[in-house]
Amino acid sequence: MASHIVGYPRMGPKRELKFALESFWDKKSSAEDLKKVAADLRSSIWKQMSGAGIKYIPSNTFSYYDQVLDTTSMLGAVPPRYNWTGGEIGDDTYFSMARGNASVPAMEMTKWFDTNYHFIVPELGPDVKFSYASHKAVDEFKEAKALGVDTVPVLIGPVSYLLLSKPAKGVEKTFSLLSLLPKIIPIYKEVISELKAAGASWIQFDEPTLVLDLDSQQLQAFTAAYADLESALSGLNVLIETYFADLTPEAYKTLIGLKGVTAYGLDLVRGTQTTDLVKKDFPKGKYLFAGVVDGRNIWANDLASSLRTLQALEAVVGKDKLVVSTSCSLLHTAVDLVNETKLDDEIKSWLAFAAQKVVEVNALAKALAGQKDEAFFSSNAAAQASRKSSPRVTNAAVQKAADALKGSDHRRATNVSARLDAQQKKLNLPILPTTTIGSFPQTVELRRVRREFKANKISEDDYVKAIKEEIKKVVNLQEELDIDVLVHGEPEASILQRNDMVEYFGEQLSGFAFTVNGWVQSYGSRCVKPPIIYGDVSRPKAMTVFWSSTAQSMTKRPMKGMLTGPVTILNWSFVRNDQPRFETCYQIALAIKDEVEDLEKAGINVIQIDEAALREGLPLRKSEHAFYLKWAVHSFRITNCGVKDTTQIHTHMCYSNFNDIIHSIIDMDADVITIENSRSDEKLLSVFREGVKYGAGIGPGVYDIHSPRIPSTEEIADRINKMLAVLETNILWVNPDCGLKTRKYEEVKPALNNMVAAAKQLRTKLAGAK
Repeated sequence: MASHIVGYPRMGPKRELKFALESFWDKKSSAEDLKKVAADLRSSIWKQMSGAGIKYIPSNTFSYYDQVLDTTSMLGAVPPRYNWTGGEIGDDTYFSMARGNASVPAMEMTKWFDTNYHFIVPELGPDVKFSYASHKAVDEFKEAKALGVDTVPVLIGPVSYLLLSKPAKGVEKTFSLLSLLPKIIPIYKEVISELKAAGASWIQFDEPTLVLDLDSQQLQAFTAAYADLESALSGLNVLIETYFADLTPEAYKTLIGLKGVTAYGLDLVRGTQTTDLVKKDFPKGKYLFAGVVDGRNIWANDLASSLRTLQALEAVVGKDKLVVSTSCSLLHTAVDLVNETKLDDEIKSWLAFAAQKVVEVNALAKALAGQKDEAFFSSNAAAQASRKSSPRVTNAAVQKAADALKGSDHRRATNVSARLDAQQKKLNLPILPTTTIGSFPQTVELRRVRREFKANKISEDDYVKAIKEEIKKVVNLQEELDIDVLVHGEPEASILQRNDMVEYFGEQLSGFAFTVNGWVQSYGSRCVKPPIIYGDVSRPKAMTVFWSSTAQSMTKRPMKGMLTGPVTILNWSFVRNDQPRFETCYQIALAIKDEVEDLEKAGINVIQIDEAALREGLPLRKSEHAFYLKWAVHSFRITNCGVKDTTQIHTHMCYSNFNDIIHSIIDMDADVITIENSRSDEKLLSVFREGVKYGAGIGPGVYDIHSPRIPSTEEIADRINKMLAVLETNILWVNPDCGLKTRKYEEVKPALNNMVAAAKQLRTKLAGAK
């Protein structure tokens, strides 16, 4: 019985690629140094899978940024602003598209389906001149072959690539991206031809958009694309891989009817109903790559249950046509549990990271073939039983409090307009008030202090003193820049990772466990270390009150209390899979509610409860949206339903498409929302142009913090003017897109100075117009 891995983490067990990329970007190392690190990682991954007995090993899943950008490079679909003149796409062009440069901004970045991974959105139109401009897929196949490893090269499928794209600036929004299929198929044919010549016997096309709600025209595009590719694919075994959700019956019918296709990869973890479709109708003689090992979570597989599922499928598709696989790429999980030396032994026995999931896949394949490892299965069964019976998982008081939430929608008693009036009387802010999102640059020295405190190398007094000094520095800088509502910079969570506040809060909540090296790629070189929610959640004591109160004592200006919201903590963690996600979310909401009320008692008048990942968790199918949004929005309202009218509640969201959930955002009933806007070509503003009325405060981001580029005062003023065309002056805030932890002070200071200058310039203009 054969085994298959959809994809594997790229960063390395100790984030080797992250550090190599950042060293290259900072011009501290050469392109050759970067390529050597990458080659060593690829070699290690391929040899590991080969040694574990995996038959179908992927190649071309390694990336310096993301696989969609790699496909854009392969197709030569470089936007004109990057001045690419043809030929093989080099590092400068590739990374300029991803990160921007001194002259031009980066391409839009958004979430990869409903994960915390991101991709660079292709910008396409009728005038794009496609050409075969990156031979990466072929080069990596040859590289693996030279190491003695026969791989399955993986490409983003042509239809999914187009469906994940957007019309370029200046192109009509109604432009049919699928009309470009005849232009990109010839490039795919060139790639296929070269792979065949290099000795490939299998090829994998990832077509994850098949799990979305597609209309008949979109489904027909898959049929047309693979009919066009059929002759080019002759002689190859072709796997179409889908993941993250169930297929609709119409999509499944389209999939199994594709010309020239040998095998179908299905997510049987999140796609729980897809199994029924297979049992009803599976084409004779085709392979089923059954994704029974979860690629998106870190819990050990229930091997006995998976084996039963596989045996049932084997009776349908045939013994020699069933391949055991992961549900999706293992990119979304941590690398290797072996590196976790500080995890509690009991909890550790419940887990499986990418390396362990490879072993699970092969163990299931061998068991199906009659070579069951009884000791391995027995150990797995014992771990499953331990998790179900462990007293540390359940807390009766927490469950009772969560159950008591039913029957109320937890809205604040006064409407937002009246609250804003009360808050303005207390805060006395100017029009177009300026603020930042929360974090400030996390310096090497700051990270050293945090690291040494965790390692017990410095005392708690020395740690507190160092953090206070950093907060004072950040407060002074904001006052010098004349920012209106301040933040303390989050130095107490200074590990330079995108969701370090999630880990910070998780460390202080019961029901959470933490890893040392459980890093997961978010985009580019950015990695996160998601906490593990293994049990019921509660707040034993105050978490941020001391730091927020300390920061407020340093200034007369309003200081924001900074919290991460329950939905974001949920979506940026590895979540327990033994109860519904909404139940866990309600437990977290109650813990954050306690913290909000303690901050208010401590004199903090502005409290930001970030829900950066609320949109990210939206199910892929529209039929499931309403239920998710109901409990997610309710969870946010629970956190702040008990505060006074004069306490201003902010929230923040970033890097997603919010237009389709704007009414749910309004229903959150926050006083002010700051939201990513600049990198997505200000498409957020279009929802207001279309007539949606928003009465609360709103701060669409005026510049992209994920690029080192420093925007000018004029550029920011222009953005604000566009906002003023669709939003009332008295509700508009001025702020960056997101937190500043990933930037350097030499970038942050001039950018914020220009932001404040632009706000003041427009205040003067608006005052003169009265």
